[in-house]
Amino acid sequence: MSGHGDPVPMTARRGPPLKGTARIPGDKSISHRSLILGALSVGETRITGLLEGQDVLDTASAMAAFGAEVTQHGPGEWSVHGVGVGGFGEPDDVIDCGNSGTGVRLIMGAMATTPITVTFTGDASLRGRPMARVTDPLALFGTRSVGRAGGRLPMTLVGAAEPLPVRYTLPVPSAQVKSAVLLAGLNAPGETVVIEAEATRDHTERMLAGFGAEISTQVTAEGRVITLVGRPELRPQAIAVPRDPSSAAFPVCAALITEGSDVLVPNIGLNPTRAGLFQTLREMGANLTYENEREEGGEPVADLRARFSPEMKGIEVPPERAASMIDEYPILSLVAACAEGRTEMRGVRELRVKESDRIAAMADGLRACGVTVEDGPDWWSVEGRGPGGVPGGATCATHLDHRIAMSFLCLGLASKKPVSVDDAGPIATSFPVFEPLMRALGAHLDRTNRG
Repeated sequence: MSGHGDPVPMTARRGPPLKGTARIPGDKSISHRSLILGALSVGETRITGLLEGQDVLDTASAMAAFGAEVTQHGPGEWSVHGVGVGGFGEPDDVIDCGNSGTGVRLIMGAMATTPITVTFTGDASLRGRPMARVTDPLALFGTRSVGRAGGRLPMTLVGAAEPLPVRYTLPVPSAQVKSAVLLAGLNAPGETVVIEAEATRDHTERMLAGFGAEISTQVTAEGRVITLVGRPELRPQAIAVPRDPSSAAFPVCAALITEGSDVLVPNIGLNPTRAGLFQTLREMGANLTYENEREEGGEPVADLRARFSPEMKGIEVPPERAASMIDEYPILSLVAACAEGRTEMRGVRELRVKESDRIAAMADGLRACGVTVEDGPDWWSVEGRGPGGVPGGATCATHLDHRIAMSFLCLGLASKKPVSVDDAGPIATSFPVFEPLMRALGAHLDRTNRG
């Protein structure tokens, strides 16, 4: 079971070149944060371009359960009447965050310094993922938590009645953990400080400043030191959500490996803490250009044009780039399989604890498709087979992971034999229009019967 209904097996096969314009849904990271910060503001926040995937819809439901008034006015158009910092009420029922690690960890942070008791759960994939990386720093504020063995969901958090400000150094680069601590710091007195040795996506810092919080970042010998002054009155905003670079990665990479392709992907956010994949692809020799570069809502944006790139070569991806492209390593590995030479990816331990063990899932599927892969605790390497050289012909296990499913379907468009996935259902959590969007570009995707 996918956690979102019966499994949806799907097969991708070679077809014509991919051509046209791929209009990607809104950025998932910014969509989550828009709803949460809107709920923590006083007044009405208006949001356009919200991603309406299941992950974000689960966060919207959670904000309503805490007492915010959350209303959909049309496709992508939402409003949130917030209850203010410290104003969350105790939900009547369990908060189900579905498949979303981002959603559950950010919501835990947002409620951690309010004296309410909340139980969180999720689908089978989310219930298997560790939460101690968030609950440990939240405990420094005075938050108590109890969950299953290994710090796993279902888990109950009791918010701190008299929270203390915290100074916390991230043990590993994680925008989710950083954001949870900052959101908890909103309702703590004094200054909450987060220190990160490596820069992670900074949407939370940018958006907190936009909502009126007093927040600053300094680069020191320790790393990036982020200081938040607690107990502000957040001002409601009008937010235009840019389109998601993590979702854009799939049509972009599919075009790069599919012969004759030329795809335009407009209005993609290019925040430097998110654009590591595109930088890496260009270093590999991808014919990937930025057009109409501009700034919207404080975020850099451009139109991406991706063309078939048979000259791509394997490279060693710098480990310090991992935080800016952690969700894109699965699709990068597919591009690496279609390039010439060896691609090495290091400093990626975080991939072991995403929606699935993404290193293991991708390595197993690639090997089944005839690609040589080596892997260790925090690294993996892919031996490229050259353009059109991947044998394919396998059915790959997705492990309830949307990015694993989309990655192998993209590989099937360029491999010698079709590639199938056992369940494409989880794709709806982040990219609900993936299937029709790719078909409109010319991709041969078929739902297959279980036999």
